[in-house]
Amino acid sequence: MKNRNTKNILVVSFGFLFLFTAYGGLQSLQSSLNYEDGMGVISLSVLYGTIILSSMFLPPIMIKNLGCKWTIFVSMACYISYSFGNLFPGWASLITTSAILGLGGSTLWSAKCTYLTISGNDQAEKENKKGQDVINQYFGIFFLIFQSSAVWGNLMSSLIFRQDSNVAEIPEENLQYCGAALCDENFTTTGNITLPEQNLVNILMGCYIGVGVLAMALIAIFLDNIDGQAAKEFRKNKGSQSFCNTFLATFRLLKDKRQLILIPLTMYSGFEQSFLSGEYTKNYVTCALGIHFVGFVMICFGAVNSLSSYIFGRLAQYTGRTALFCLAAVINLSSVLALLFWRPHPDQLPVFFVFPALWGVADAVWQTQTNALYATLFTKHKEAAFANYRMWESLGFVIAFAYSTFICLSTKLYILIAVLVLSMVTYFWVEYNEYKPLVCDLYCSICKPTEP
Repeated sequence: MKNRNTKNILVVSFGFLFLFTAYGGLQSLQSSLNYEDGMGVISLSVLYGTIILSSMFLPPIMIKNLGCKWTIFVSMACYISYSFGNLFPGWASLITTSAILGLGGSTLWSAKCTYLTISGNDQAEKENKKGQDVINQYFGIFFLIFQSSAVWGNLMSSLIFRQDSNVAEIPEENLQYCGAALCDENFTTTGNITLPEQNLVNILMGCYIGVGVLAMALIAIFLDNIDGQAAKEFRKNKGSQSFCNTFLATFRLLKDKRQLILIPLTMYSGFEQSFLSGEYTKNYVTCALGIHFVGFVMICFGAVNSLSSYIFGRLAQYTGRTALFCLAAVINLSSVLALLFWRPHPDQLPVFFVFPALWGVADAVWQTQTNALYATLFTKHKEAAFANYRMWESLGFVIAFAYSTFICLSTKLYILIAVLVLSMVTYFWVEYNEYKPLVCDLYCSICKPTEP
């Protein structure tokens, strides 16, 4: 059992590694590569907007009917379409493939989280351990491998784009617009962007499509269909009641006040990820160093994020998740305050890597611990819980990408601080309500008078 579960976790993890080697690298480049009229950022807004809509009903239905394995497989095909859209970038191709990816995005992550939770609970029962501890470890292993996709995807783009002969130095007078000083009315970053040659872009897209197909093959051949029998029995059920219950499962979970209170924390995950991939890469890195440095900076984020995910997955059983959430909040708050006052310059090259490294540590907590928190709180409604997680996280992405071209960077940083504070307040409220019954029971057992 242990070997089987470990093998399955590794197969899922490496499948996501290959898939997001392509998509992660592509997302990091959108705000710079397709900057005209905000086309790249708008396509990301459409993408995450579609995820929100599809998360309302699609994940429970697909997972119940196909099982986790084949839901993951089909969803991966949707992700590959986005690379094809970037081969011939335009409003029609990018918006269409963004919508297709959005349909697969909601089901992919819900199926993955459900698969890890089922495997973790099986293993915990086998070893007589707490389910949340094993689930934490499994999410830690997954994110250790998965987050390294930022290394390989961005390394691929950086090495290919470094062959470009069009690389030019940034004029000194343009640097004044980099960082939080940059605002919409004096938006001149486009003057700092020199696009790579089209043949290099095509080579990169071809590589991304190739690793995406490899991910699908890995899942199809090596991943066990652990809930295949349950999916088969569900399909045999001809009654409409099961379908209706599944269709409404995501909405029904919103009756649980814990899910409602967790919405700000879940949305913050989208806000903080979109800031790094959409704002930091464009307004700091591309503006001051050039687009060919985006990959190297994001490699730093991916490497630190990957290692931190594994460490925090192991560490959570000793420190508890509350201490880790507090650590992440302090790191993000300190980084945002520093970014408000920092004026990036090419002479400060090491600093460009410090912020992604710190962001990688914090993001490792948000990803591993928030996923594990959902798995612990909603054990009886896994599919609906992770559909809600993906839906509200995507709403954070959509909002952040939607206002990206309309408000000043300094305002975006203040919004990030506000959402972070709200997220921590609501998170503490969830933890308080979860542990209050345990504390009361302990207090009553201590204070109960002993019988003579």
